[in-house]
Amino acid sequence: MFSFFKKLFSAKTVDTISEETDPMKKFLIVGLGNIGPKYANTRHNIGFKVVDFYAEKNSLSWETAKLGDVTSHKVKGRTLIFLKPSTYMNLSGKAVNYWLEKEKIPLENMLVITDDLNLAFGTIRIKTKGSDGGHNGLKDIQNTLQTTNYNRFRFGISDAFSKGRQVDYVLGEWEAEEEKQLPERLELSCKIIESFALAGMNITMNTYNGK
Repeated sequence: MFSFFKKLFSAKTVDTISEETDPMKKFLIVGLGNIGPKYANTRHNIGFKVVDFYAEKNSLSWETAKLGDVTSHKVKGRTLIFLKPSTYMNLSGKAVNYWLEKEKIPLENMLVITDDLNLAFGTIRIKTKGSDGGHNGLKDIQNTLQTTNYNRFRFGISDAFSKGRQVDYVLGEWEAEEEKQLPERLELSCKIIESFALAGMNITMNTYNGK
């Protein structure tokens, strides 16, 4: 019986994340990835890994909701809503669009965190627009929203794979040396997320790009 009421209360919490909040003070932070334990520690799931790290650092609990897992955190008057789409990478746009509309969040207040083969491991690149770069998650978001003008935070995973091995590499797990360096990169990623919400995109790009 207790578990029933707990589940009922949790569902209500998700439904009313921040109804009373000024939409301009709400931000959607989307970590891209694939659901399921087989993908948990893969390079392609760095978006999930970043938002999971932020949630753990701030003692946040994820709730399973429509099209994804969500949690929220208030920082200096801003409400950050975190989303991990449950649609799998190639259909990320459906979840992104649903939560933007549900929470009435302006597109300029969304940040999408994704992996990037064209950047050296751990390199950060933050942009306000751009092509999908061959990334299926970004491609679906672009097709669903019908625009390339949305903020993205690209996390470099490098391209250290031989010809024809891209899929295996992207869906492969981190090397031991990468694992050692990840915590520092994840800490930096948390600073970037809060800078985006508190200082704005331009200052965040100028401060963190290339670091």
